Amino acid sequence: MTARLIGRLNAAVEWRLPEQRLFLKSDQGTRFIRLRPLTQATILTSFAVLIAWTVIVTSVFLIDMISAGNTRDQAMREQIMYQTRLNELSEHVETRTAEAVHAQNRFASAMDQVAAMQVRLLESEERRRELETAVNVIQATLRRTIGERDGARTEVASLRSELRADTGSVQTAAAREAELNRAVDRLATALEATADQRDGSATLVAEAAQEIDRLNFEAALADERQERVFRQLEEAVAMSMEPLDRMLSASGLSTDTLIGQVRATYSGQGGPLMPIAVSTMGEEPDAMSLRANELLGALDEMNLHRIAAERLPFSIPVGGTYRNTSGFGYRSDPFNGGRRLHAGVDFAGARGTHILAGGDGTVIFAGRQSGYGLMVEIDHGFGITTRYAHMTRLTVGDGERVSRGEHIGDMGCTGRCTGTHLHYEVRRNGDPVNPMTFITAGRDVF
Repeated sequence: MTARLIGRLNAAVEWRLPEQRLFLKSDQGTRFIRLRPLTQATILTSFAVLIAWTVIVTSVFLIDMISAGNTRDQAMREQIMYQTRLNELSEHVETRTAEAVHAQNRFASAMDQVAAMQVRLLESEERRRELETAVNVIQATLRRTIGERDGARTEVASLRSELRADTGSVQTAAAREAELNRAVDRLATALEATADQRDGSATLVAEAAQEIDRLNFEAALADERQERVFRQLEEAVAMSMEPLDRMLSASGLSTDTLIGQVRATYSGQGGPLMPIAVSTMGEEPDAMSLRANELLGALDEMNLHRIAAERLPFSIPVGGTYRNTSGFGYRSDPFNGGRRLHAGVDFAGARGTHILAGGDGTVIFAGRQSGYGLMVEIDHGFGITTRYAHMTRLTVGDGERVSRGEHIGDMGCTGRCTGTHLHYEVRRNGDPVNPMTFITAGRDVF
């Protein structure tokens, strides 16, 4: 049965592959090998399968090489773009800080000018009051002198009448009349001096009024300059607060809770700005002082936001080129294949790549821990901690304070791992959360 089936197959293929004979000549004689059609077909099919398998394997290998090269190039481009963006944001923050310092200096200078103008206004007001008092005194003296003059004239007329009644003539009292005339001359001289003093006082009053008008004009100009300075400061504060608010909100944490904790516990450099002092005489503070206090409060609020942002892990913890090899969440375990929770993200890179702190904080563990290998754990406050595992070398120890971007160790493969990479975790009150939530939120700021 099998022989007949093979014979039929040979007959069916023979029209394409006729039977061939391979002759082998030797010293003993000539022999030949018969290659039947089915045998030839089997040999050709085997060669075709072998060639096809070789082509497929070569193509897959080339595609993997090209894909790996494109991934590395893309990672390099993203790293260059990230560094460029980081430099631009740093320059922007420095520019805004310089503008805020410059504006604060201008504000202090404007306040000094206002204080000086207020002193001049008070002095001018005091001079005006003195001049009004002097004018009132001069007017009273003038009225008294005029009254005395009129009284003297009345007395002279009365004496003349009496003398005329007694003697029938005023010529016999020439000496008395001469004395009265001298008294009248003295009164006239005093009146002229009083009139001159009155004219001088009027001139002083006019000059004082001009000085008051000039001071009022300067005060109006100062108010306009202060309004412009206040407006620029308020706009700068609003523009600086917007990205910080957006970043803290995107992290999933309560902004009010964060700021409250910073306000209650922060004791490092900086701190709240002191408000402008108001009058202790029981007077209500003016609108300028109230607005200045509100602006200082806004600056203090921005400072608290900045402190919270500096302490939270918003930046990338790898100081070189890397590749994301595993995200946060459930995955197949690389050792036993079971479905397990991956409590962080993995960044693969070259051995020795610098590992950086994701934010300001205090090192609470630096050493070897089962599964994690060489590990550093940092407490950032607010119940947030970060873990950096599988490192080959540590550069910090327990209790040290670290800053954002500070070198804390080198990438390696210690503990439970399959290759060189960084296992990075963010924990909130001990529970793991997705680190990419913080990194994505801080991408446009840090």
